Amino acid sequence: MNQHIQPLQSVYGGNAANEASVVQRNRVLRNTYWLLALSMVPTVFGAWLGVSTGIMSTMSPGVSMVVFLVGAFGLMFAIEKTKNSAAGVPVLLGFTFFMGLMLSRMVGAVLGLNNGGNLIMLAFAGTGTIFLGMASLSTIIKRDLTSMGKWLFIGAIMLMVAGIANFFIQSSALMMTLSVAAIGIFSAFILHDLKRVQDGHETNYITATLGVYLSLYNVFQSLLALLGMTSGRDE
Repeated sequence: MNQHIQPLQSVYGGNAANEASVVQRNRVLRNTYWLLALSMVPTVFGAWLGVSTGIMSTMSPGVSMVVFLVGAFGLMFAIEKTKNSAAGVPVLLGFTFFMGLMLSRMVGAVLGLNNGGNLIMLAFAGTGTIFLGMASLSTIIKRDLTSMGKWLFIGAIMLMVAGIANFFIQSSALMMTLSVAAIGIFSAFILHDLKRVQDGHETNYITATLGVYLSLYNVFQSLLALLGMTSGRDE
């Protein structure tokens, strides 16, 4: 009798565990999308505050870069430390406000162009399109994409190093090249991070939101830089 019961327990027990796993993954993914949407509010507010007050223009580009690096990495460290507590979401939202504030210098520069408002909306629409495309693709692809993470990380580090170097070189051609590369790398990061949640490799929605947010931020910033440079050349 036991020989017949044990296989049945294995089948039904396995099904129940699998269903629970699917429910957990869907919950994490849903919370990630909700928190991602919420994080846009402090980002927009930070960018608006920065443009309105001109606080970023009071800093030299060098000081601004140091503030950005120290602030961004410091807040990301704080998010990692608080991701399993009630403080995780407020710290993440504080980080997105800071990132919006840091973005205000570029937003203000683009707004100074004749068609600046249209360029910002175009960059926003382009970022949204990329996100929807990668989110849809993540539900279609069946293979595990975890292995591509290390190559994307290496690419992101190379971009950061090249970006710091270009701060001193001030090459427009290199800036455009880096912007195009950043759009490709961080678009792939969106796909990678969402697929990790759907496959159950990432179970913390705060960490998942941070990863996707950073990718969206970099895609938007790169699109805006490209549009601003090409528009400036056209004029």
